[in-house]
Parts: sequence; C-alpha cells; structure tokens
Amino acid sequence: MRGAVLAGALLAAGSAGAGEVTVEAVELVPGSGGWTAHVTLRHADAGWDHYADAWRLVGEDGAVIGTRTLYHPHVDEQPFTRSLDGLRIPPDARAVTVQGHDKVHGWGAPLPIDLTRDTGPGWRIRR
Repeated sequence: MRGAVLAGALLAAGSAGAGEVTVEAVELVPGSGGWTAHVTLRHADAGWDHYADAWRLVGEDGAVIGTRTLYHPHVDEQPFTRSLDGLRIPPDARAVTVQGHDKVHGWGAPLPIDLTRDTGPGWRIRR
C-alpha cells in the first residue's frame, strides 16, 4: 500500500511539470484605466527557496506589459489567484501571453490569449 501511495505521488508530481509553475486560468477585464488581469497559478511551493514568485503579461512583440511580483510562498493555498490592474495593452494588439515564474525553474510555459475572442482554453475576457 505504501509503495502505491508513493508511486501515485511521484506520478502526480511528474505530471505537474516537475515542479514548474502552471498558469491555470486568466481573466482579462478592459477598463478606462487599462486592463486588469486575474491570474490563477498552481505550483508545489516548498517554502522560501522554491515558490512561484511572479507572473507576467507579454505582448505580441515580446515586450513585457506588466509583472506581478509574489513576495511569499503559497504552500497551503493552491491554486491561488492574484491580480494586476492598469495594464496598457495596445489597442491594435491581437494576442498576449501570460507566464508564471518560480525561483528554481524560471519562466514557465506561456498561456496564449487571443484578444479577438472572448474565451479560450484556460482564459476569458470579461468585456
């Protein structure tokens, strides 16, 4: 029984990207003062030496539109959502991406968002 539990735990950890941060969901909300992004991350935070410490919104040209720094581990709060407002997405932009960051692995896989649509896999725009 003990071996089965350990094997299950190892399998779950492997499917989570070997400890890398995952962007699980993004909600973008346009407003008169710029866009607000609500980003939900999942990461196996292990304390101060290995935790999800940021996420960023990146434009089509690769320029960083905004970064939300996370100042502490979220060991007992998974997944967790943090927001950033006042984001200046160019009016003619057709797409952006969101990436999470952790202290050990750096920037994780980007989640692409098509600004010409209202929803997509893992994201939505509340207009």
